[in-house]
Amino acid sequence: MRRGFYYYISIMIRLTNVSKTVMSGSEKLTILHAVDMFIPRGQFVAVVGPSGSGKSTMLSLVAGLDAPTTGDIFLDGEYINRLSEDELARLRGAKVGFIFQSFHLIPSLTAYENILVPMEIMKLQQARARAQKLLDEIGLHERGHHYPSQLSGGEQQRVAIARAFSNDPAILLADEPTGNLDSKNGMHVFELLVKLNRERGTTLLLVTHEHALAEQADRIISLNEGRIVEDLQKEN
Repeated sequence: MRRGFYYYISIMIRLTNVSKTVMSGSEKLTILHAVDMFIPRGQFVAVVGPSGSGKSTMLSLVAGLDAPTTGDIFLDGEYINRLSEDELARLRGAKVGFIFQSFHLIPSLTAYENILVPMEIMKLQQARARAQKLLDEIGLHERGHHYPSQLSGGEQQRVAIARAFSNDPAILLADEPTGNLDSKNGMHVFELLVKLNRERGTTLLLVTHEHALAEQADRIISLNEGRIVEDLQKEN
């Protein structure tokens, strides 16, 4: 099936009049200004822009890790800013995977256990078999018993990706996932992300400062000073 805009059948992410304002000393600082955006199911969207443009703030709002000052955020049928903390936690556990720049693996758990934990929390069936399958998919079949400190940066990020996919999320959010890696490992991690996105049909929202990576997305959204200044939809 072609991946062009007109072939998507439903909206997975929608932001309506979303802004974020914080206090900076005695002054109000607006990080995002009344953003309107929608992302169809299965689309791979790259968000680019200079430091301080609001990219990571937007991703945190979409993930429900922060609350907007104004507006509504819609994820796969739910307005997440209207949910309780418990409801939001359940939605994230069931539908959202998040990959951070700095991995955020649990140091006292092995690679295999880091992947397994979210599935055990969600009480998913055959969690152990799925954890092993994900290890195989990221090319770390022989490294599952190693702790994060025994893995390279690229290997740790691959474990973080497998963990994010462990609940088979409808939405994957990635915040500079290659930022702490050298170019070779960064490309390996990026290719793995795209492969999993394409094969599983997961909606992928990727924040990156690397335009060469962004160019491989279905769509590029450019932010500057908290505003969307360009929304480039590729035609396939």
